[in-house]
Amino acid sequence: MYYIGVDIGGTNISAGAVKATGELLFKKSVKTGKERAYEEVLADIIAIVKEVQETAGDGAQAVGLGCPGSCNKSTGTVEFSGNLNWHNVPLTADVQKGTGLPAFLENDANAAAYGEFVAGAAKGLNSAVAITLGTGVGAGIIIDGKVFCGENFAGGEIGHTVISVDGPACTCGRNGCFEVFSSATGLIRMTKEAMEKAPESVMHAITEELGKVSARTAFMAAKKNDAAGKKVVDDYIKYLACGITNVINTFQPDCLCIGGGVCNEGDELLLPLRALVAKEVYTRNSAKNTEILICKLGNDAGIIGAALSNS
Repeated sequence: MYYIGVDIGGTNISAGAVKATGELLFKKSVKTGKERAYEEVLADIIAIVKEVQETAGDGAQAVGLGCPGSCNKSTGTVEFSGNLNWHNVPLTADVQKGTGLPAFLENDANAAAYGEFVAGAAKGLNSAVAITLGTGVGAGIIIDGKVFCGENFAGGEIGHTVISVDGPACTCGRNGCFEVFSSATGLIRMTKEAMEKAPESVMHAITEELGKVSARTAFMAAKKNDAAGKKVVDDYIKYLACGITNVINTFQPDCLCIGGGVCNEGDELLLPLRALVAKEVYTRNSAKNTEILICKLGNDAGIIGAALSNS
């Protein structure tokens, strides 16, 4: 017996066979081609599900679909996905029709959070928040072992809580969102701004070597004791700590795990982040505080969480 999880991203569609225990048996992936019509992407989703079935054999119980955007779990409809340009598409009904398997729907960030809860950094705990620092800031909230999605299935948009009222504009229409400062996109923006003000910074040489400004640039410069690079890193961690402290003060989860490419910095990111949060969190004198961890499952979290979020 196994479940099939499908993680639908703007770049790739990944699918795998997952045991009820959270073990990912194997996975397959195809390019999304997000500029294509819904029907074309749907055909590839159905095809990759069938490939997983053929490889894993009999015993598939259902298909879980993790999709970006506003996902109505009760109707199985993706009401809106900006990443895919989908509007009110009946995804679960179409996948059920194409595969013959029961299908269910979950927002991709919620699915990734549930994956970490079932088989990753938050395994064995009661509550958790998982935050992904990517192009934006995605988040999923687990309370008493269940995904919290709110009345309209759009709960958990932590990236669009404001941490600086007069901050830069966010794509959502607000100013100073957590996402503006703490996403990889925000880190790159701050790095570019710092480079313009510091022509002597080694960040320029690093950029030339890498061929672009990336989320790694400022961290690499900071390791070389570059003042401008260290300032970017310090500011980035300061904003990240502010947003995370807000989340902890609101939910008090057993753990808060962070993922995304910037987390490859390891202790260079995690140690100062934990220290700042410890100073600011409301429960700073508590014997048991929320533990801040790095996500363990990487890109597999979405597949595992999608497969099991309705099992």
